Amino acid sequence: MASSNHSHELHVGKYEASQKLKITSYAFIAIGLVTFVVGLMKNQERMWAAYLVAFFFFACIGLGGLFWSAIQNLAKAGWSVSVRRYAEGLTAYIPVMVATSFILILGLKYLYPWADHDKVAASALLQSKTTYLNTAFLIIRLIVFGAGMLVFRQILVGNSLKQDKTGDESLTHKNVGFSIGFVLFFAITFSLFSVDMLMSLLPTWYSTIFGIYCFAGLFQSLFAVMIPMAIFLKRCGFVKGYVTEEHIHDLAKFMKGFTVFWAYIAFSQFMLIWYANIPEETEYYIMRAQHGWMGISFALLIFRFIVPFLALLPRGLKRNENHLLAVSALVLIMQYTDIYWMVYPNFFHGHLAFGFWEIGMFLGFAGLFLFAVTRFLSKHSLVPLKDPRLHEAINHHVTY
Repeated sequence: MASSNHSHELHVGKYEASQKLKITSYAFIAIGLVTFVVGLMKNQERMWAAYLVAFFFFACIGLGGLFWSAIQNLAKAGWSVSVRRYAEGLTAYIPVMVATSFILILGLKYLYPWADHDKVAASALLQSKTTYLNTAFLIIRLIVFGAGMLVFRQILVGNSLKQDKTGDESLTHKNVGFSIGFVLFFAITFSLFSVDMLMSLLPTWYSTIFGIYCFAGLFQSLFAVMIPMAIFLKRCGFVKGYVTEEHIHDLAKFMKGFTVFWAYIAFSQFMLIWYANIPEETEYYIMRAQHGWMGISFALLIFRFIVPFLALLPRGLKRNENHLLAVSALVLIMQYTDIYWMVYPNFFHGHLAFGFWEIGMFLGFAGLFLFAVTRFLSKHSLVPLKDPRLHEAINHHVTY
């Protein structure tokens, strides 16, 4: 299929989501819809907070898939060709992300002080920020962000899928230029997206590296999804010879690297604010150092950095599939916890709040995510067989 010398070793199967997985995704979507409707009637503030956390969690994974695909195109990477389709599959969630971002507009007044006219009228500081923080301008930013992501996804992933049919090698080279444009667009708009969705929950506070902090979490959690995907499809024999422990090892190295990067950005943000000790900056961390929130703050340090870092340090453990599945699960749990930690202290200062609303909304988004990604994978080849660099992936070996 790629080289006569390897033809007896190589096989790409046709993926089809099991009936059980389909039913699970439909059930999750139904639970999410019920939670959403009940929340509209019973507890809008809690429901919208849970909606925002789940929305941002899955948005990061979908956007991360497109960013990583673009980086591979930009670097003209050969080793990753056989696992790039998994990242492209994650981008199938982006249209869902765009649609659900506009649903979020309905709950702005329950989430953001700057969207509440009474709170703005009572605060001179909020009034000074209304040029940027206002509903109309937010909608424009969401349209630009969503449209840009959809267009770049259509080009980058579309060219990759088109090459599966035509074998046109020029599509690989065209994607390099488009990837440069996307990375520049992403760097600006994702930072603004993070500020709009999360940082502006506390509009009196600001951090100049908040967008990078959110990006670090996005990229770390991306590999915590790609690794289980690669392991599952490899174990089931769908990609025999194309995806090996060498590729999984490299994905694990990416996850370890961005575990360190997340810690570096998190420490930089905290240290600079702690050292300056300016009241309008310290309020963010003071809110997260009281009551039960201090426990979560320490949990992020321990379970988002220290444990994954040590667990991914030995070479052999980065090639142990069961070990990587456990670490990936921990990283995803802590990604959700991190977003929860960024959102909930703004509403529930004196206590932790987790239950029906959070679980229901998370399952709803998880169902949408599973449906979109599995539908993409079932419609397209799991390996871009006509990519001109595929031979590099087939013969890839990790030396360290």
